[in-house]
Amino acid sequence: MCAVSALSACSTEGGSPKDASPGPPEDVVRFVALGDTGEGNEAQHAVGQAMGVICAERGCDFALLLGDNFYNSGVDAADDPQFHDKFEAPYAHLGFPFYVVLGNHDYGGDGLGSEPDRPLGQLDYAMGSTQWVMPARHYRHDHGHASFFGLDTNAILWDTQWGGAQDQLDWLRAETAASDARWKVAYGHHPYLSNGRHGNAGDYEGLAGVPLIAGQDVKDFVEDGVCGEMDLYLAGHDHDLQWLEPKCGVEFVVSGAGAKTRSLVGRGSETFFETDATEGFVWFELADERLHGVVYDRNAQVLFEREISQEDAP
Repeated sequence: MCAVSALSACSTEGGSPKDASPGPPEDVVRFVALGDTGEGNEAQHAVGQAMGVICAERGCDFALLLGDNFYNSGVDAADDPQFHDKFEAPYAHLGFPFYVVLGNHDYGGDGLGSEPDRPLGQLDYAMGSTQWVMPARHYRHDHGHASFFGLDTNAILWDTQWGGAQDQLDWLRAETAASDARWKVAYGHHPYLSNGRHGNAGDYEGLAGVPLIAGQDVKDFVEDGVCGEMDLYLAGHDHDLQWLEPKCGVEFVVSGAGAKTRSLVGRGSETFFETDATEGFVWFELADERLHGVVYDRNAQVLFEREISQEDAP
């Protein structure tokens, strides 16, 4: 089942809404975004508690989970105990759905991301859970006046029959055209811009001459399907918190500090804010034509806020 409430609808690779119809248009949607959570450690639990505090104060309709949900090589099956240790235990108290996408560690190979069947356990788990929502490896879900497009960037990176770059690009273009939502948000694991260790798409690890490792297909995908179409692109992969200056009409945010941090190294991307000093998450509110985002640390303290209005867009 794709949808978890009467106020949201999902669509998968087939490109058409499934299992639910949107309710009356809403003018406010609130959600949190975090990635690289799959540790089951004290830091992940602290972030989960902080999310509970903020969501109780400010409201949260759902969460976006940005991949690398289980370190170090995904899960074995839907009954893998990691689901309890690294998802249910940290987040069960929140009570709202998590819309999940896959990261390279979810595809196995100790993070190489080379095992195409490795995500099947996560897809199967979704069939019996109301909190873990993953109807397909890439999918769309609608909430009020916003459409969300969950991407499988590991498949784009490898560009294989699992749902590679061109297949997802065709799907994304069709889904974007089919949506009349005021706000369009894409999210996946791999960033387009980042000052973290992995860095910018097309130059991951500083290896621009090695297309697969460097993420050239991710760069091309974002420029062909996200730029000029989406309002916001969310990613993880680098274990830090960054709000980058917009490019090609899109706000880019990295929220990969859901359970651990790693040092920023500087990749030449301009940011409004960045930190590797704490785990944390980002809370968003889409209200009419306004987007308000707040970066929080693991203690529910505000680190950065940004607000934009579509009326002010060039």
